[in-house]
Amino acid sequence: MSAAFEPPRGPATMPANLDRRAGPDRDPAAGDVSDLDISVVIPVGRDVGDLRGLHASLCAELNALGQTHEILFIADGVGGDLIRKLTSLEAENDNVVLIRFRQSFGESVALSAGFERARGRFLLTYAPYLQVVPSSIGKVLEALDAGNDFVSTWRFPRVDPLLNRIQSNTFNWVTRTITGVPIHDLNCGLRGMKREVALDLTFHGDLFRFLPILANKQGFKVAEVKVRHMTEMGKRGFFGFGVTVRRFLDIFTLFFLVKFTRKPLRFFGLIGAGLFCAGLIINLYMVVLKLQGHSLADRPLLLLGTLLLVLGFQTLSIGLLGEIIIYLHARKIREYVIDEDL
Repeated sequence: MSAAFEPPRGPATMPANLDRRAGPDRDPAAGDVSDLDISVVIPVGRDVGDLRGLHASLCAELNALGQTHEILFIADGVGGDLIRKLTSLEAENDNVVLIRFRQSFGESVALSAGFERARGRFLLTYAPYLQVVPSSIGKVLEALDAGNDFVSTWRFPRVDPLLNRIQSNTFNWVTRTITGVPIHDLNCGLRGMKREVALDLTFHGDLFRFLPILANKQGFKVAEVKVRHMTEMGKRGFFGFGVTVRRFLDIFTLFFLVKFTRKPLRFFGLIGAGLFCAGLIINLYMVVLKLQGHSLADRPLLLLGTLLLVLGFQTLSIGLLGEIIIYLHARKIREYVIDEDL
């Protein structure tokens, strides 16, 4: 199946050089939803395994569950033999949709494209290889049918190398501690959500890992289910220092988005006030020394105190500017979700 595609909502906007594939059976601009039960969105950024076997396994499980479905492969700038495999898979199966980027834009953009294009009542994300047993899909759908809006999965027990587990557990523990959302495995590719939830979520960069936390922030009901982990075909071994730093920077970004998006002055004001007070104390000490007849010409502490005063004032100013911007756009910002099930 091929169809035209409109840019997704939010910051993760669709690149202009996306291959647009038109077809008579859909009207994406109207946001139509067919009678499909499930849409499975799979971002493909590199050749990681047997995509044909993955498709067959997912279809077998969804058919066994009695769920009508489609599987969307998002080709994120891939080419060569991999894109030929995906094109062949689409041509041979009516339930496969291929969305192709002409260059790589990252998993957040790929997922946004899939969410906008999906027609199912429930949306599932899955890694481009068999990361968890396909029968785990049944647990996710049960949790969604039970009234949850978003379902995250927890690979338990883990079967990957010890160093991977240590890094992953540390990352997830830090995220739980900072955000207060009790999710144990943010890196599991299998997630489930209602279609309207997927369209309401705004994410960019590497924030696709934090979809459960972003959904919780918007007031959606988030659940977590344990799934059986399989030996993965993705990257194995100890992640490098650069990857670790980037992930903790992502946590810092998430912390700011969750806690201070609507009140930046509390974040920048706290930092700015601390810097300003430290500079003020240092300069008052310098004044006392000057009054006592000491020379300040060879005291670098005076420069430090002055620098802290300036930095503190500038940081406070950033917070105030943020508050002004939010005030001016407050009517356009909607972070709440109205519960229609009352």
